Amino acid sequence: MEKKALLVISFGTSYAETREKTIGATEKHLQKAYPDHDFYRAFTSRMIINKLKKRDNIIVDLPAEVLKKLKAAGYTHVQCQTTHIINGHEYEITLKEIKAFENNFESLTLGRPLLTTVEDYEATVDIVMKQIPKLKKGEALVYMGHGTDHHANATYPCLDYMFKMKGYEDVYVGTVEGFPELENIIPLLQEKKYKKIYLAPFMLVAGDHAINDMASDEEDSWKTVLEDERFKVECILKGLGEYPDIQNMFLEHLKKAQPVTGM
Repeated sequence: MEKKALLVISFGTSYAETREKTIGATEKHLQKAYPDHDFYRAFTSRMIINKLKKRDNIIVDLPAEVLKKLKAAGYTHVQCQTTHIINGHEYEITLKEIKAFENNFESLTLGRPLLTTVEDYEATVDIVMKQIPKLKKGEALVYMGHGTDHHANATYPCLDYMFKMKGYEDVYVGTVEGFPELENIIPLLQEKKYKKIYLAPFMLVAGDHAINDMASDEEDSWKTVLEDERFKVECILKGLGEYPDIQNMFLEHLKKAQPVTGM
């Protein structure tokens, strides 16, 4: 007898409000499409898992821990979907963890991160630009991506290029922990003589990076740095996971998920 499970895997966040609006909303969207699968959640950030357990007494497992429980409970078919944005460290670790269980189920699949194919980039740009106020003359939008030392950091310059290719000349993509950084973008903003800059996170959740590194009044936040450069700044604290069309992209990736054998 078949016993099916759906496992949605996210980096995680300790901010409860944005967690429900983004991760929770995406999970519900995927659950709705697979009503014959029992739902399970996993996070990949041990730091967030430990913080939630200690501070809020909320228990969230790592992917491998969930899969051990599913094996013990007699599940035969497990479909996994990551909500990671890029194919970086977190995704590679996740894939490695899941592959260790490839012989424990009749089928075990994993859907890819948001930005995997060229078509993903094109669709994502179209989706997010519907959510942003239409830019007027003298206005620009700067997205804050996470960034990484993994070679998948090339996602962010590629995404910036895709915005330009689709006609959004006043949209820029920077990162907190990769390239390009804000300091690489500021000269471009000054050259174009923008008066107002919108800031928005290019992350699943509007969590710590968005609230503190991007939008706070701390001296090194992107908002403060840009204001010090005489730009007017408006922050949009909305994670990608809040957009129904982004949730639907993850669903499409789930539907096209490949068996982890051979991945």
